[in-house]
Amino acid sequence: MNPDRRALLAASTTLLLPRALHAQPVQTMSNDTTAIEERSLSDLQADMAAGRTSAAQLVAAYTERIARIDRSGPQLASVIELNPDAMAIAQALDVELKAKGPRGPLHGLPILIKDNIDTHDRMQTTAGSLALAGNRPAADAGVVRRLRASGAVILGKTNLSEWANIRSSASSSGWSARGGLTRNPYALDRSTSGSSSGSAAAAASLCAAAVGTETDGSILSPSSLCGLVGLKPTVGLISGAGIVPIAHSQDTAGPMARSVRDCALLLGALTEQPVDYAAALDANALKGARLGVARQFFGFHEPTDRVFTAVLKALEAAGAVLVDPVTLPAIETVGDAELTVLLYELKADLNAYLARLGPQVPVRSLADVIAFNEQNAAREMPWFGQELFIKAQAKGPLTDAEYQEARALCLRVAATDGIAAQLRTHRLDALIAPTGSPAWRTDLVLGDHFVGGGSTTPAAVAGTPSITVPAGEVHGLPVGLNFFAGANSEARLLALAYAFEQATHARRAPRYLASVEAS
Repeated sequence: MNPDRRALLAASTTLLLPRALHAQPVQTMSNDTTAIEERSLSDLQADMAAGRTSAAQLVAAYTERIARIDRSGPQLASVIELNPDAMAIAQALDVELKAKGPRGPLHGLPILIKDNIDTHDRMQTTAGSLALAGNRPAADAGVVRRLRASGAVILGKTNLSEWANIRSSASSSGWSARGGLTRNPYALDRSTSGSSSGSAAAAASLCAAAVGTETDGSILSPSSLCGLVGLKPTVGLISGAGIVPIAHSQDTAGPMARSVRDCALLLGALTEQPVDYAAALDANALKGARLGVARQFFGFHEPTDRVFTAVLKALEAAGAVLVDPVTLPAIETVGDAELTVLLYELKADLNAYLARLGPQVPVRSLADVIAFNEQNAAREMPWFGQELFIKAQAKGPLTDAEYQEARALCLRVAATDGIAAQLRTHRLDALIAPTGSPAWRTDLVLGDHFVGGGSTTPAAVAGTPSITVPAGEVHGLPVGLNFFAGANSEARLLALAYAFEQATHARRAPRYLASVEAS
């Protein structure tokens, strides 16, 4: 693999905790024995409606878990900052619930968001970089505005691969200068992948659900490695305003949750026009569904292939018709063109974002960020450099022929001759493949060293949706099944993923093992 592509596929400060909360942590909230860390959004809403818990109690309970698991005990380091106003917001939502009823399925539920998403409050937005320390944006990002309107409590912000993993091709996913290294809740010495590393590790047990962002793999890969359902929507379905950018042609926010239903509920709240995606969920959706098996994304790891032998059998048992194999022509050649597009757009888009920041931030351009990193190399670049930033800074405007030709090639290979052509030719509902490898050991010295390229690139480059759902484990490490299809097919993909989830129940809760050998 071209070393520059590693950053695309993986795509310090102390955690700010409020004073200890005296409310008792809510461990069980209904007649069953499901602890808070495994309760779904629907469960929590039912508990609130029945008076078994409240938004304030949930904030207290999750805050206690974050203090106990994220900074003590296993020390996941997934949460970079907690919202100092979360309790007051939750208490106000409890009053509103009693007076008016719920705004929707997220009313009062604590959601964590990635630290590259703007919030107009007392939290910072830094993309994990010390160059943006103190950045308090003048307005909420579009997704934050939608979450607040839905009644969600923004509990805090999650750590990430710094600058969404576009600074260096030698990075270790999950590390940022501001937040340190996020650890995988399934085996603490393993990677969370990136760049939505903290959102993935936290959504496994520290919040009701989380929001990540993706350019190529940054929702899907960490979700797969952390036993989650993660959905990368069609680019443009969710507002990109107020998100620290890499590239407007591929960037999108998206939901990360412990179940397909929770993913659907969160997606519906993130879109500009609320959509009831949960209504599309159907446990029988695989019956008669035609799925193209993208074999070019298999064969990188024998134990993972064994998991997927069982996955394909489960899909057929649920009634799916497998078209095997289906090939995306020349998709392996798109890497250099994709990187060219991302570097051009990074310079243009990041310059535009930084130019709008307030006087408390010392950088106004990509060139300023590069200079800041050089001046603060001991803190910002102790493990890896910024060669991708430097390459992006050397690019010209988006009118350059190099950019336009690379973008046209990407769309032709991934979309027109790729996903769209195969869906049409084989009359497919979706294509399927392993999302990627199991989690690799974290190595700050050498950087990421996963096997296989993963299957996130086709939909990422095409700008079309994909969803990963837990499919099984390799030595206790989760692996995900990726469904991907054409633009605006989110409802169908959610239905297919839900049917697979209900047929297999493959997800297992994390145990915070020190290593696989400790299992």
